[in-house]
Amino acid sequence: MDFMVFQYPMITVQACLDGVLLGILFALIAYGMALQWGVMNIINIAQGDLVILGGYIAYFMYLYGIHPAWGVIVAPVIMYFLGVLIYKLVINKVVDRDLFISILATFGISILFMQLMNFAFGADVVLANSDYGTTMLFNNNVVLPNSKLFSAFISILFAICLVIYMKKSKLGRAIRATAQNARAAKILGVDTEKVYAATFGINAALCGVAGALISITFTIHPYMGLPYTIRSFMIVIVAGLGNLPGVAMSGMGLGVFEEFADYILGTEFRIGSVFLLLVLILVYRRFKLSRKREYLK
Repeated sequence: MDFMVFQYPMITVQACLDGVLLGILFALIAYGMALQWGVMNIINIAQGDLVILGGYIAYFMYLYGIHPAWGVIVAPVIMYFLGVLIYKLVINKVVDRDLFISILATFGISILFMQLMNFAFGADVVLANSDYGTTMLFNNNVVLPNSKLFSAFISILFAICLVIYMKKSKLGRAIRATAQNARAAKILGVDTEKVYAATFGINAALCGVAGALISITFTIHPYMGLPYTIRSFMIVIVAGLGNLPGVAMSGMGLGVFEEFADYILGTEFRIGSVFLLLVLILVYRRFKLSRKREYLK
């Protein structure tokens, strides 16, 4: 199969299109992480588990005869209030503290969510079947599930709406001001506690949207949150905080990389290749920073 990718152009086109559609979904998750990381200086290890929980909300609707696509509306609402609750119970105690403390706290939340989802839904792999069918391109040589097209469209729509909200709304401007300088924003009358709670809630809502889309497009089970956390973290450190175009490009690049890794190495090495890529990126960033320090000296 590894040589077929290069010998048959349509396989390359298939991998690229699948990767771009998948990467748009990754970018939506990563944008939520970048938002709360930039505002609160917290690395959320439970990011992927929030995504899977959003997926189970859509799957739960599917079990009761409601089309899972409605989950993209219901899941973010539920997840927003859950995010605010998590902030008030746990996250507010680790804001402005050492970054390692926030990693430990959110890691504990991740373990708790995994066990709760396993208890509530079981450990089986599930899918919320959308029955959207497929689209055939290039004389039926390229097959795109309509659920992937739907997921990419909804991801772009929510990203655009969030950008507009952040620029036009009073809360959005307060969030941007807090991200730039929390102390100055507080002096100027911004309720930073409310901003932090809303930011974590918005991040959870984006995870809810992405999770609902993932449950329609792929499969979910309680213990698959970590790969989505790793992907989000990787996209953010490559793109940088507050760089939405960079997040989008990095997300699509990661999606294409995964698809080619799947074709070339096999499905069993797909997630492993993502972890390997993260290690390489971190090593490169460390090398680059060390060179920069030597230059400044």
